[in-house]
Amino acid sequence: MREFIEKMRKEGFVVDITGPCSPDDMKAAQQAAATDKILFFHHMGSARTVMNVTADRCTLASALGMNEKEMVKKLSDATFEGKIVNDGKLAMKKPDLSRIPVMHFFPKDAGKYFTAGIVFSKWDGVENASIHRMLVLDNTRVAARLVEGRHTHVMLKKALACGERLPLAVVVGVHPAVMFASCTRVPAGKELAYAAELLGGTIHVRECSNGVLVPADAEIVLEGFIGADVTDEGPFVDITGTYDPVRRQPVIEFTGMHTKPDFIYHSILPGGDEHKILMGCPYEPKIYRAVAGVTEVKNVVLTKGGCGYLHAVIQIKKSTQGDGKNAIMAAFAAHTSLKHVVVVDEDIEPTDPTEVEYAIATRVSGDRDVMVITGARGSSLDPCQKEDGTNVKIGVDATMVLGHEDEFRRATW
Repeated sequence: MREFIEKMRKEGFVVDITGPCSPDDMKAAQQAAATDKILFFHHMGSARTVMNVTADRCTLASALGMNEKEMVKKLSDATFEGKIVNDGKLAMKKPDLSRIPVMHFFPKDAGKYFTAGIVFSKWDGVENASIHRMLVLDNTRVAARLVEGRHTHVMLKKALACGERLPLAVVVGVHPAVMFASCTRVPAGKELAYAAELLGGTIHVRECSNGVLVPADAEIVLEGFIGADVTDEGPFVDITGTYDPVRRQPVIEFTGMHTKPDFIYHSILPGGDEHKILMGCPYEPKIYRAVAGVTEVKNVVLTKGGCGYLHAVIQIKKSTQGDGKNAIMAAFAAHTSLKHVVVVDEDIEPTDPTEVEYAIATRVSGDRDVMVITGARGSSLDPCQKEDGTNVKIGVDATMVLGHEDEFRRATW
């Protein structure tokens, strides 16, 4: 992470904040909401803190060493076969969360939350990595939001069924490629291998005393276990910028802590642009592959205005008149949380909202080009979701009618 921050500083993407800041007064959160640049707080309480590490597509592409316009296509070709090198055991000290400037973001939040903590968990020889928000309970415990049915939750249920606790390590402060890999749906146990692939082929790891492997260059590592204890978690602001409700969630108890002497804490603004990038961009290659199965796809973008998660714009090259609608159905199948999908032609830039709106304005006939799908599974984060868990999805085919392109193309010089 440090090398990436210095690289971006040289390119003018880092704002250094040298005055004293508090993790409790929410001013840092307000500053992060006002910019896409990396914010480096040199005195956040007693430690350094960074926010907005990858808050736009440009910085994410730079972190992954890719061209922004070719990023989704290249990511769709991933093999998940990078090399993992074990550098041995990691020494631990007594955990003390009070040393870490964990932030309080919004007035009605339940308290201070880890938002960029990657949970590495291991069960039956398979190691998983995923990001979970974690509410600080005291100096050694947090409450973690585990989405039902996701891999960490499934592993916890297996461990509890055997009368055991799930060993884990929470890692904060890693290269953005490791963050991205942890947010991506990959084959079981392949997150570290995928991170290695994104880093150029190899990742070095260290082993915690509970057997969990973590990236060797992490700024902060907290090892511990999840057991059967649960407590209230929430309210907390999620991707839509609205408050998620209170739930009974598992408690993580930390038994060890390792930090770099001058560690840098990474904090993600809930509902902010970095949150949206890390929620949405990992799904774009999956949608790309699905759409490629029905037509020639050029690009996929999960938009900032769609919370980085609920809206997709798909750029295709049509060969038959039905390709737009087939692309819509493939996208909904690939990412079930999608709510609205717009399909555009090659001459429309999918990252530009004005371009997309132009395509809708000039190439869409409502009775012919709009698909409305009722009773479909949607996202639990959508405030419009019905009590039975379903939602209404809309697909818009904003492509030119084949054979009539001259009637739709814009004049050029």
